[in-house]
Amino acid sequence: MPIIDSQVHAYEANTPKRPWHSKPNWPDHVTGDEMVAEMDKLGIDGAIYISPFAMYRYDASYAVEVQKAHPDRFAIVKPVDPDDPKVADVIADWKKTPGAVAVRIMLTRDPGRERDAADPGLDRICKAAREHDFPVNVLFWGNIEAGTRLIDRNSDARFIIDHLGLLQPRTPPAPAEPWAELPKILALAKRPNAVIKVSGACTLSQKPYPYDDIWDPVKRVIDAWGLERCLWGTDWTRAYAVCNYEQAVEPFLKTTRLTESEKAVLMGGACAKAYGWSPTGRARKA
Repeated sequence: MPIIDSQVHAYEANTPKRPWHSKPNWPDHVTGDEMVAEMDKLGIDGAIYISPFAMYRYDASYAVEVQKAHPDRFAIVKPVDPDDPKVADVIADWKKTPGAVAVRIMLTRDPGRERDAADPGLDRICKAAREHDFPVNVLFWGNIEAGTRLIDRNSDARFIIDHLGLLQPRTPPAPAEPWAELPKILALAKRPNAVIKVSGACTLSQKPYPYDDIWDPVKRVIDAWGLERCLWGTDWTRAYAVCNYEQAVEPFLKTTRLTESEKAVLMGGACAKAYGWSPTGRARKA
C-alpha cells in the first residue's frame, strides 16, 4: 500500500510573476520539486497537494503546473470562492483538470472566511461538487458549529474535514488545552457523509518530538470515526514553524500504537478511497 500524505502545500517564492496574497511564517519557497525531494527522503509515495490559500487564494495555477510535472506523485485540490456567482462553472472546469480530485471551502472565523453555514454560495459549491463527484475539503477549525451545520445541510455531499477540525498553532507552543473541542469532533463521526484528516496532529503536542502525548486523543478519533475514515497528513508547510517534515512523518511511521496494517490504512488506504486517487509512482529514497 502506498504512503499518501493527505495535505501538503507547495509554492514558489514571492515574486511579481506570482505574488503572494499574504506572507505566512513558512519557508521562502517549497516548490513542487522541493516537496517531492522531501517526500523521497522519507518514503512518501504521493500527496494531496492543496493549493495554499494564504498565498494564492483561489488561483490554483501553480498546483496545476506542479501536478503536470509530477503526475505520478500529486493529486490537487483547489479552494473555491462562495462569493463567485459562477462558482459552479469554476468547479465544472476544475473537474476537467488532470489530477484534480476535490475542491476546498474555508469556513473559519478569520476575517473574510467567516460566513453562515446556510450561505447560498456554500450551497452552490456543495451542489456542484456533488454533480461532479468531488468531495469537499472543509477547514472549520475554531468554528466547528458552522462546519457541523454545513455538513448536515448538505447530507448528499461528501466532506473531508481538514486538520482534525481543531484549531492548530502556526508557532509553538501548543495551546494550553489543544484537544478541548475533541468531544465535538467525536460527535461528528455520526455523519456518514464525512471523513476526517488526522493532519497536523503533531502541532498539538505539548511535549518535544516524537510528540507521544498526541496518541491518546488521536486514538479516540480513530475509534470514533473508524480507521477507514481517517486520513493521515502532515499539513506541511503550514506546520513548518512547529515541526519539520520528518518530525511530522516519523511519529506515525514508527509508532507502536498502531499495527502495520493499521498504518497502511491510516497513511494511505483511507486517503486513496476518499479521493479516488493513488500515486502511480513511488518514493525514490537514496
